Amino acid sequence: MAESVYFFGEGRAEGDPKRRDLLGGKGAGLAEMTALGLPVPPGFTIATDVCTAFARSAAIPPQVQQAIAAAVTRLEKTMGARLGDHAAPLLVSVRSGARASMPGMMDTILNLGLNDAVAEGLAAQTKNPRFAFDAYRRFIAMHACIALGLSKDPFDRSLEEARAKVAAVRGIDRSRLNAEELKRLVPDSHIPAEELRALVTAFKAIVKKETGRDFPSEPREQLAQAIEAVFRSWNNQRAIVYRRMHEIPDDWGTACNVQAMVFGNLGDTSATGVAFTRDPSTGERKLYGEWLPNAQGEDVVAGIRTPQPLRAASRAPDDSLEATMPEAFRELARIASTLEKHFRDMQDLEFTIQAGKLYMLQCRTAKRAARAAVRAAVDMAKEGLIGKEEAVLRVDPSGLDQLLHPTLDPTAPKRLLARGLAASPGAASGHIVFNADEAERRAGQGKPVILVRVETSPEDIHGMKAARGILTARGGMTSHAAVVARGMGKPCVAGVSAVAVNYESQTMTVSVYDEAGHPTDTVTLKKGDVITVDGGSGHIYAGEVPTVSAALSGEFGELMSWADAARTMKVRANADTPLDARTARAFGAEGIGLCRTEHMFFEEERIEAMREMILADDSRGRAAALAKLLPFQREDFVGIFREMRGLPVTVRLLDPPLHEFLPTEAKQLEQLSRTMGVSVPKLAQRTKDLHEYNPMLGHRGVRLAITFPEIYAMQVRAILEAALQVGSEGTEVLPEIMIPLAITRAELERMRAIVDEVSGEVFGLAGKSIAFSFGTMIELPRAALLARELAHPAEFFSFGTNDLTQATMGLSRDDAGKFLPAYVETGILPRDPFVSLDQEGVGLLVETAAAGGRETRPGLKLGVCGEHGGDPPSIAFFQKIGLSYVSCSPFRVPIARLAASQAALRAGGQRGGHGTA
Repeated sequence: MAESVYFFGEGRAEGDPKRRDLLGGKGAGLAEMTALGLPVPPGFTIATDVCTAFARSAAIPPQVQQAIAAAVTRLEKTMGARLGDHAAPLLVSVRSGARASMPGMMDTILNLGLNDAVAEGLAAQTKNPRFAFDAYRRFIAMHACIALGLSKDPFDRSLEEARAKVAAVRGIDRSRLNAEELKRLVPDSHIPAEELRALVTAFKAIVKKETGRDFPSEPREQLAQAIEAVFRSWNNQRAIVYRRMHEIPDDWGTACNVQAMVFGNLGDTSATGVAFTRDPSTGERKLYGEWLPNAQGEDVVAGIRTPQPLRAASRAPDDSLEATMPEAFRELARIASTLEKHFRDMQDLEFTIQAGKLYMLQCRTAKRAARAAVRAAVDMAKEGLIGKEEAVLRVDPSGLDQLLHPTLDPTAPKRLLARGLAASPGAASGHIVFNADEAERRAGQGKPVILVRVETSPEDIHGMKAARGILTARGGMTSHAAVVARGMGKPCVAGVSAVAVNYESQTMTVSVYDEAGHPTDTVTLKKGDVITVDGGSGHIYAGEVPTVSAALSGEFGELMSWADAARTMKVRANADTPLDARTARAFGAEGIGLCRTEHMFFEEERIEAMREMILADDSRGRAAALAKLLPFQREDFVGIFREMRGLPVTVRLLDPPLHEFLPTEAKQLEQLSRTMGVSVPKLAQRTKDLHEYNPMLGHRGVRLAITFPEIYAMQVRAILEAALQVGSEGTEVLPEIMIPLAITRAELERMRAIVDEVSGEVFGLAGKSIAFSFGTMIELPRAALLARELAHPAEFFSFGTNDLTQATMGLSRDDAGKFLPAYVETGILPRDPFVSLDQEGVGLLVETAAAGGRETRPGLKLGVCGEHGGDPPSIAFFQKIGLSYVSCSPFRVPIARLAASQAALRAGGQRGGHGTA
């Protein structure tokens, strides 16, 4: 623990930049930039293990306190300034920095070290009293809220009163303005020095009133409080929510970085900004970002002022950094290029320009939209920066979801309301809500919502997660809303200056302009009204706009071709209709791993025959009803086989309990009574007799065919007749007949006898045959444990991991939502086991069954058809235990292809699958 404080400065860094686990991402970046000789203000990093120790004891260990004191003394010597010295004041920032980027989720305190004497000294030293007391009032409010735990509200009210005084001097009628309108007319930069001095006094009085103690004036006491506050912020609510969303372990902790302040708000030759080495939305290779003259860093990321572009713009006047401060821009561009080449990845940079000199405050791997991730990876491989395999490993498979969702229909009528910044791609429609709690509540009721804010803050994280899309009136491409939305894959339009949000009246007023930029109308929308946000164009539309399916091409296709070359496991799709099959093939599916036949019976013209079959008194009645169903089944399989064109199709025979098909309303019973010629009371009694108390473990799956073998016989006949028909058209057909819910070898042998009898009849009548395979679904623990027995009749296993999870863990998918979130939130379970496979328990059964089955039948084909087949961590597990393929919903096929490729690459390219897929 004594070695938990690492100094950086003067071209040397004590911490090993590769130890992100200790230094955190920010600390590692500062150490790396310092070692590269870049202009980094000196400071020191307190390692993550101190955060872990603090969480246990609520105290920083004494030896670490001594090391911090020594690092402060060294920083003072390096800077030629001292904490608390009014003649040569040293101010520092205190920032968090976990090993995984968590933008805005934890706390930061700037300008630490100010007190009355130091503020006066800073005013004299800079000859800028306004700057000194603006920094002082910001520090008091920030420290009071973060370190002392006070509410922002009294500070905001006091600041609003100061704005009102300025407004009155200007002759502005305050009574006609809400708080946001007043802020827009009197921004922080317009508050004069004398009012800022008064604010400092008012802020200190608030602290005294709320805590009963004076605001701490001793800088070392301030520093101790700030460091503890940063460590506490690791466990604030928004950080916890963010970690749950991104599966960041709770025990990692955050580092704390103490760094000499440089000031971007010293006047017109000072500035602050954020830059990306490539466009984070598109991946285009160009320096991209925003800056603000005469501003502090939080002004950019918080969206308090609308920032300006880094690069020269075609419009006039040109307010870019390139045009305004060309030397600083050229230096930034040089450093950005250096860092991207050094890290061999796209970088997110924070910088400050103080009196014309550029300083680097942070570099980290940039968060980027999925489209940008794909393009950047492909381009970097072509530039020789990385190899093709590394390009494949660079892209988060789950992020591809952003590319696979619909976009706005270009032919649909639209009513454009306003334009903003295209901050995060995608499109969504929903009901307007103005706060995060309301977004979460309405979304929980199943209603689509769009979260509308003046600007988002980290406290809004739960509402952003719940919303379909996000709209902010202020902020830029690097604002909190933009960065977090891109990470979530949510559409976001930021900086919509034509929108005025009124939280009090729960309305948004939109000034509508024509193409020439002239105002034409004013539209007021209230909570609950529907709008559409297009994060790809930055447009806001009235009402709901239809969408069209995503199209994948270009760099995406190139990356996926590299991924497929590295992949050893096949990827199939779960598809029940010809349309599903066509979609699956378009996304690169290599077969159908699960075709659920029960979904084919619910159409109106089929359900009646199905009900006749179920309610029949004897096998003759069932046979008559099944004869009506046979042509429908055959037609469905013909369509699917044609779409798959020689790729394997696994057909699961009827699985659900029969009562799911039965009528529930009196009108339906009456109709069925007329069709069957059976009285309503008799049908009602038969329906009641079929009711099951625990149907998931009841009369379903193979148990149906044990009691009613004619059901499976009809389905097998439909499959084989369809296969013969499509085969006669010159298309190869590879049907796989799968028996669900089997737990004994005897069940499968009896089912095999049915299949053999039907196939003999069908092939004999046709005078030709077609190859097919016979297998079973492993979805119960007994089946997994006795897999070596089931493999005697079965030629393939497909793991139904959804039901296997239910049966193994004793969890109902329908009811577990009431308590499973608490299990995940409290760390009892690492994640929802219905989303990501429980590898310790359910995974052990899958591994046991795979080994047992192959012991009996070495060439046994093994697949997964539960939704875990589209979950990247689960896919990595399936690769490790050597499964042949995974199967998932069509829209997750690209995700599974990429995840399977990454799993193969990380496993060293060893063969993952066995047998054919």
